[in-house]
Amino acid sequence: MLLHLQKVAPISFEIVAVNMDQKQPGFPEDVLPAYLKALGVAYHIVEKDTYSVVKELIPEGKTTCSLCSRLRRGTLYTFADEIGATKMALGHHRDDIVETFFLNMFFNGSLKAMPPKLLSDDGRNVVIRPLAYCNEKDIQAYSDLQQFPIIPCNLCGSQENLQRQVVKDMLQEWDRKTPGRTESIFRSLQNVNPSQLADRNLFDFASLKMDETATPRFVNLLNLS
Repeated sequence: MLLHLQKVAPISFEIVAVNMDQKQPGFPEDVLPAYLKALGVAYHIVEKDTYSVVKELIPEGKTTCSLCSRLRRGTLYTFADEIGATKMALGHHRDDIVETFFLNMFFNGSLKAMPPKLLSDDGRNVVIRPLAYCNEKDIQAYSDLQQFPIIPCNLCGSQENLQRQVVKDMLQEWDRKTPGRTESIFRSLQNVNPSQLADRNLFDFASLKMDETATPRFVNLLNLS
């Protein structure tokens, strides 16, 4: 998709593919380099043994995603700085964003997800998610059609009772019962009304006052005649 946009977009940009070899057992290190060479895309494979770190720090049976994600993201942010990349394009799609929204709400007590465009906390990286408005089913169908090489994640993708998988199953069940519900939830993330929530940092509830100049609901009928 980015290669297509590179040809038709009204701006000029370079594309560099970056993937992490996290030293997971059985990682097929030849798959992506061969594919990217065939496309003629410049690429880097960053080798970082985050697998051993995660296995050492996370007890057996516990979810590894959070730590793995932080380690991977930190490595990619640093590498983007090293090569002078001004944007980092990640592959998260609409379903990822909705799932993250519920994960944060259920387990962290916060209303947040993954925006299509994000400034990192230190302000040094801008993340974009070009697939943010695409649903997973369409991406999978297109991937099958194009026969893209797939690299499975044997660290977290194989974990049973993964919280994200539980939320994914919940959303899929909702969609089966009420088609279009996930789309509606995603639209709600673009249509936020802070005054109808309860975050005092987003809306000044303390200063709310009645508008003395507002038209009364009950008007003297004699004055209308």
